[in-house]
Amino acid sequence: WQHVMVGKRLLDLFDYRGSGPAKAGRDLLVDPELVRHIAHRLEADRLADWQPRSRGRTGRPSLHRTPGRPDVIAVLERANLLPAITFIFSRAGCDAAVKQCLRSSLRLTTEEERRRIAEIVDRRTADLDDSDLIVLDFHEWREALLRGLAAHHAGMLPTFRHTVEELFTAGLVKAVFATETLALGINMPARTVVLERLVKFNGEQHMPLTPGEYTQLTGRAGRRGIDVEGHAVVLWNPDVDPAEVAGLASTRTFPLRSSFAPTYNMTINLVHQMGPEQAHRLLERSFAQYQADRSVVGLVRGVERGERLLGELSAELGGRDAPVLDYARLRAQISQRERAQSRASRLQRRQAVNGALAALRRGDIITITNGRHSGLAVVLEPAQDSDDPRPLVLSEHRWAGRISSADYGGATGPIGTMALPKRVEHRNPRARRDLASALRSATAGMRVPAPRGRRSGPAPEPDVDPELATLRARLRAHRAHQLPDREAKVRLAERYLKIERDNDALRQKIAAATNSLAHTFDRIVVLLTERGFITHRDADSTGQDITDAPDAAITDGDVRSVTDAGRLLARIYSESDLLVAECLRSGIWDELDAAELAAALSSVLYESRRDGYSGADGADVPTGRLRRALNQTRRLWTEIRADEQRHRITQSREPDDGFVAAIYQWARTGDLATALAAAGRPGGDSAMSAGDFVRWCRQVLDLADQVRNAAPSPALRATAKRAINDVRRGVVAVDAG
Repeated sequence: WQHVMVGKRLLDLFDYRGSGPAKAGRDLLVDPELVRHIAHRLEADRLADWQPRSRGRTGRPSLHRTPGRPDVIAVLERANLLPAITFIFSRAGCDAAVKQCLRSSLRLTTEEERRRIAEIVDRRTADLDDSDLIVLDFHEWREALLRGLAAHHAGMLPTFRHTVEELFTAGLVKAVFATETLALGINMPARTVVLERLVKFNGEQHMPLTPGEYTQLTGRAGRRGIDVEGHAVVLWNPDVDPAEVAGLASTRTFPLRSSFAPTYNMTINLVHQMGPEQAHRLLERSFAQYQADRSVVGLVRGVERGERLLGELSAELGGRDAPVLDYARLRAQISQRERAQSRASRLQRRQAVNGALAALRRGDIITITNGRHSGLAVVLEPAQDSDDPRPLVLSEHRWAGRISSADYGGATGPIGTMALPKRVEHRNPRARRDLASALRSATAGMRVPAPRGRRSGPAPEPDVDPELATLRARLRAHRAHQLPDREAKVRLAERYLKIERDNDALRQKIAAATNSLAHTFDRIVVLLTERGFITHRDADSTGQDITDAPDAAITDGDVRSVTDAGRLLARIYSESDLLVAECLRSGIWDELDAAELAAALSSVLYESRRDGYSGADGADVPTGRLRRALNQTRRLWTEIRADEQRHRITQSREPDDGFVAAIYQWARTGDLATALAAAGRPGGDSAMSAGDFVRWCRQVLDLADQVRNAAPSPALRATAKRAINDVRRGVVAVDAG
């Protein structure tokens, strides 16, 4: 069932009279009562704006505001629509919503439910240290749970998040304020889903929800086997149009887009298991390739249509090798050359005029040649920008302003000079009048050149382009030049050439769209071959290794195999897999201790949140040995990025040192407060959430385990094992799975 909450009143979105909710998206219209109620509310708001206000009140009335979160939960409780999930697209917003409800008198649990909640919470958190619980605001979180309230987002400690899920599944928590993480992969017994806004931030800008996102969120309500019905509630404000909400709720088909793309690890494993040729054919049969091929169906049809037109036109012209086609191509070359020469001439004139404008000095008398202010003028301020000079002038007609190359021809330069006061108030009408009079007096005996219109300036030089002269001579000597119906034939030939150009452009688009995955795979194979992860041998030769060949492209006669370095890369599963493999192969992490290795691994994993904490600078790196390792890691990444640019491969993510200090402190001390303080913004008060801290620590653990199994150095493997033991403790070890 779809609803809109207007103020504290819950109204149906669709006209359900005589129908069930299943048909709402296809056969029903927006409920007229909802439309009337919103119209009355907007009218009341408009009228209230004109009423006199009491002393001290300012601003618009609050009739249009959405109700507070405790009020929304109270309305749902009275309507027997709990438990409910309220989706708020912000971690801070979820936590703030719980705090708002705690400040109210809202209590959603009985004494028996509070006792069961306390038992589950105490059991779940028994392994956490008391000092960590204080850092995590445990007591406020526990009090909210006892009252049936909770937040749920990725920034929470996993233990806290799993506790909320257990309590919500058991029906003990009645209201959860969650981000989109609760909309994916969790089967919760929610009777109602509340959407506060229909806009969310996608990492770059605020965008409206798509029908697929709306369905995914509201689909959490009324889960099959848990509840017999579900309710979706949208909070109304003047920016919410019921018709748009109905459109979101009624769409039931959504496009499926493949995000599949070859990676270094996948490429090396495919080459090792089946060879590059078979892997290339396999990628051509992927769903992503199918979508790419399907997207160019219209382009292919356009090419086919163009080919039919070309056949018809060539029949009229006498074949595809008709002389008139060569004649039309020659004409096109001449036109293109003339346009290029014209552009060069205009650019030369503009540069000459800009040079003349930049050379003007204060007191120079000039002639404005173009525009409605043409005539004599005196320079009040010279130009400041040499690229686009715009001096300030005063005309003899008392106009003051800046002129550009469009106004000034610059052919004659200044015709004289005059003395100016030390300070000219060009915005003062009387000052402009007096100065214009002085200008006319100063030029009374001068010979003033007349304005020459828009094309003033240095006269263009005669045509001396030898290539253009040769082309014109060839045109006059061409055998099609003497045809009696030459112009009619040329028009047909020009149409033929235009269709031919359009077809070439379409073919380029098709080539860029199709085989993109396979081509990307081929380019990655060549890059890995150059860097020594794959050997390249010619099957028809004597077995000579040609790994360093610059044109090591995949051909039918190639035999490529994975080297020892390639087998190392095949065991690294990370977004920065190639960088990690190069670091292991080059040994730049071999001298690090356990805490330093964990910090170095975090630099190739961590990605700073745009609205959160920032990365570390050089002063935040704890040891000189670690600083050298991080610098060498970044140097390797720079080399890889240069190779990726050369081979037109998507660039690997840049190392980020923002988690280095935090995980180093955690591995050294195991103190959560110290680690979270190190993760905060330098010099600021923003801090990393405990949930994010644990998540990044576990990603470091995963990569450290890969290093322990794949590193060629026994000493580094032992260091990786110690790093795992030092990081997997406290809150990181609880619920680690």
